[in-house]
Amino acid sequence: MLSTVAVLALDEMIVFEFGVLCEVFGLDRTEDGIPPIGFRTCGVRAHQPVRTVEGLHVVPGHGLDGLVGADLVALPATNLREFPEEVLDAVRAAAAAGATVLTICSGVFVAGAAGLLDGRRCTSHWRNVDELRERHPLAIVDPDVLFVDDGNLVSSAGSAAGIDACLHVVRRTLGSAAVNTIARLMVVAPQREGGQRQFLDQPVPECTNAAIAPTLDWVLTHIDREHSVADLAQRSLMSERSFSRRFLAETGTTPHRWITQQRVLRARQLLEQTGLGIDEVARTCGFGTPAMLRHHFRKAIGVTPGDYRRTFHESTGSRHPTAVAGS
Repeated sequence: MLSTVAVLALDEMIVFEFGVLCEVFGLDRTEDGIPPIGFRTCGVRAHQPVRTVEGLHVVPGHGLDGLVGADLVALPATNLREFPEEVLDAVRAAAAAGATVLTICSGVFVAGAAGLLDGRRCTSHWRNVDELRERHPLAIVDPDVLFVDDGNLVSSAGSAAGIDACLHVVRRTLGSAAVNTIARLMVVAPQREGGQRQFLDQPVPECTNAAIAPTLDWVLTHIDREHSVADLAQRSLMSERSFSRRFLAETGTTPHRWITQQRVLRARQLLEQTGLGIDEVARTCGFGTPAMLRHHFRKAIGVTPGDYRRTFHESTGSRHPTAVAGS
């Protein structure tokens, strides 16, 4: 059931995430076979302008009473972290009355302040997850995924992940035909799985240990080779035990895991910037076989190398014809 959607617009709202909600739920698409959806923009007061981060003003047509009876209450991103009690009361009441609460990016902080995250799985933009855990220690925060469906609470990461979460809500309430139609009109993919990782940068940890740092630099320039702990310890003029202990202290992980991470990072770079086939990427990064590359890449990033390349390659026109082989 998705007959009424209420979007709560608060000061310091971010326009893109608000626009996503308007695009997915707010347009009349009955001529395309989509059931009519009552769309309400709600503020603390009806017709009182809401100031966005970008300096625009949105004038809600409804006050907080607009949340009453909504099937979906959507909370777009906002830079605010403290909210009027009347706002939180309205969100709590809507959830208690059976509304599904959908948060996009930092909109999850509104749900948290209303007490809706305790014991619940949720997510936000990767930059927000530490603050989210600190403010709401009882929430079960998944920092990696695009969105989380926890029944009547759906939360998403930032920006484009909000589109994925909105389309997911359409799919589960109106069905596959409806979501395919809306996605086609928006010219976006109809489904990216919520468990796909957020594509955040993972820089190489800075190493200041004079004995280990040159070894790590050498490994990065010879990432295609096999590297045993014994060989790395010998290159660092240390015993295996001392090397492993210092390595863990410097990088926070084991040599094997660190090397695997660097190979994945190198694979990402090659998939984004070159037309090398998957076989060649696997060899160049030291994985040896496409199967090993797929295993470690999907475990770390959440998608196959081929899918990653289709999304992030710098120039689709320069793709190698075998680029998606083995994806």
